[in-house]
Amino acid sequence: MRSYSPDLTPPWKRSKPVPEVPAEPDLVVEEVSTGFCGAVIRCEKTAEGPTVTLEDRFGKHRVFPLVERGFMLEGQVVTLVRPTAGGPARPARTASGSVAVPGARARVARAGRIYVEGRHDAELVERVWGDDLRIEGVVVEYLEGIDDLPAIVAEFGPAADARLGVLVDHLVPGSKESRLAEQVTGEDVLIVGHPYIDVWQAVKPSSVGIPAWPAIPRGQDWKTGVCRELGWPENTGAAWQRILSAVRSYRDLEPALLGRVEELIDFVTEPGVD
Repeated sequence: MRSYSPDLTPPWKRSKPVPEVPAEPDLVVEEVSTGFCGAVIRCEKTAEGPTVTLEDRFGKHRVFPLVERGFMLEGQVVTLVRPTAGGPARPARTASGSVAVPGARARVARAGRIYVEGRHDAELVERVWGDDLRIEGVVVEYLEGIDDLPAIVAEFGPAADARLGVLVDHLVPGSKESRLAEQVTGEDVLIVGHPYIDVWQAVKPSSVGIPAWPAIPRGQDWKTGVCRELGWPENTGAAWQRILSAVRSYRDLEPALLGRVEELIDFVTEPGVD
């Protein structure tokens, strides 16, 4: 006969049960011991027990065991479990990885704005962050280059309740772009950039189906040179549509662009800024 051993742990010291959540693909969680935050890529059964692979916004993968109370979901400790066929539907996600808000109406546009250099930049930002921007009431406009950036910023008149964020191509030390950025950066103006010659390069080559973006010699039109090197028709408009159609979510973009766009959105939507 099995003996019974009562649990003498005081009630206030006993661990409270936490919710069990299926580790569905794209669910975003934080691992409690490391603070690593990412979206679920897959669950696997291993000799050491079930594991989950997470991908952070920079594309880095980490594998963690599915242990009790091992993760945080929207600020709450949870236990991730392997999903079962026919389980409850997971929350829908926007292309940027945010939780979609069903039926949410677009917010009235804020006084603040985000400026990008060209039409392709604007279309790419819309492709990935469009749903988020509408909910936040953030308008993105394109400038057709930044040679007149100081005058454009002065005309906009940034203020505490009308912040301005600007995304610049090829923002590297010593460049024309960096010198212009230094002239206008201020408390209510944030200039950020990526290192790519053109926003085309911010799309991962693997997403486009090419091994790498080709190096184009100085003096040649970069976009036309890319088309020529890849064996595409030398029609940059058609080439861009081909590239843009390959972008389905933030996973298709390079981290150097992802972080900068999210930084701008945070800047113009900071609490108290309207």
